[in-house]
Amino acid sequence: MIACARCPRLRAYCEAVALEKRRAYRDHEYWGRPVPSFGDPKARVLLLGLAPGAHGSNRTGRPFTGDGSGAFLYPLLYEAGFASQPEAISREDGMQLYDAWIAAAVRCAPPGNRPSTGELAACAPWLDEELRLLPRLRVVVALGKIAFDAFTAHLVRTGQIERRTGMVFSHGAEYSVPGNRTLLATYHPSLQNTNTGRLTAPMMLAIFQRARALAEAGR
Repeated sequence: MIACARCPRLRAYCEAVALEKRRAYRDHEYWGRPVPSFGDPKARVLLLGLAPGAHGSNRTGRPFTGDGSGAFLYPLLYEAGFASQPEAISREDGMQLYDAWIAAAVRCAPPGNRPSTGELAACAPWLDEELRLLPRLRVVVALGKIAFDAFTAHLVRTGQIERRTGMVFSHGAEYSVPGNRTLLATYHPSLQNTNTGRLTAPMMLAIFQRARALAEAGR
């Protein structure tokens, strides 16, 4: 995955960000490549995000690590029992996930956090393969509408459903999907959502607690 070059626009952008850097991270060595997923390969819960942040995951090389979204997300994963510690700083900080796996619809940081339709399609085979390699998966938590759409598109693309009719994104939405699995939807933990109160810590924690309950029930 880290050698993927299917999307020239994204690769050019990630490399440029890694070269120019942000003043606060001037002394950091940026990852600047597609960001691999992270977690427990025996996970029953998948957290599916949008894409790496330009100065977060694109810098650190690990999902939701080193930016505001991660600062919101990981303490709640820790409280829900999915993470070994509440703070994610770098790939070398000792963070481990328990029964959880974090992936993204797009594996390279897109300009303005907006991948194109073609870029989403180009990255889709990575998601298809990853889901195939998570045999114990019982719950997919879609972090935002783009992640929700990416997972439902996967279900259609792989012939598991004919169409996504009736599956509408909203915070707290819950759908049974093939494979004895459940799709949960929540707003993305972006600063735009968390700073405005659209998504609060209790709201997100409730989603993680529901995900754990569903995973336990599906043993």
